[in-house]
Amino acid sequence: MLALRSLLFNLYYFASFMLAPLVLWVCLPLPRPYMQRGVRLWVRSLNVGLEWIAGLAYEVRGLENVPEGAAVFACKHQSAWETTVFYVLADDPSYVLKKELLFLPFWGWVARKCKAIGVDRAGGIGALKRLVRDSSAALDANRQVIIFPEGSRMAPGRTRPYYPGIAAIYAATEAPVVPVALNSGVFWGRRRFLKRPGVITLEFLPPVPRGLDRRAFLTELQARIETASERLRAEAEAKVGAESTGVRTRP
Repeated sequence: MLALRSLLFNLYYFASFMLAPLVLWVCLPLPRPYMQRGVRLWVRSLNVGLEWIAGLAYEVRGLENVPEGAAVFACKHQSAWETTVFYVLADDPSYVLKKELLFLPFWGWVARKCKAIGVDRAGGIGALKRLVRDSSAALDANRQVIIFPEGSRMAPGRTRPYYPGIAAIYAATEAPVVPVALNSGVFWGRRRFLKRPGVITLEFLPPVPRGLDRRAFLTELQARIETASERLRAEAEAKVGAESTGVRTRP
């Protein structure tokens, strides 16, 4: 049953991923908010399909830590799920992504219209300056910048040194930097066919204090995100293990 549900969702996901940009293409001549709304509807449909077909829902904790208006969400990256979910969690998100994605047919056009921020990870100081400039412009427009400090998906329980781009944004702007922990990789692993039923948990943590130097900021940010993500991973694996063995854990 797990394999069948995963197969059906994967078919649904990839069909949606192929067809959505063709539908959203009609929003290209319209003002940007129309494209944002269109993408938001598409993301909602993905999450509805994920729950109905694969039995995988999600919950959000720590909403009291989400400021109004401009903010930077520095998020743990474990699966494809979080690459879209901020369209239903944030008012006006601008994702930071690899610049190559902006040149893809159809989806690249959609990303550009949504004011996604392209970054060249091999571009050196020039690329870092462009990242700060584009992120500052998004924040000045009262948008939320979504960035994955690790740069790529990591398996649950693993991490890597955070890229300096998030520290440069922190130093150059006054926007709150909100760490975001999650356990999506327990259920939707990188390059994994199976989608395990359950509940993904995403948790907004308190913003990092202002005034830290680069090293102290990165140390604090990584410690907060990784500690909370490990806690969420342990919670999820305990529930998954209990359900698979028929033993229920206490709430």
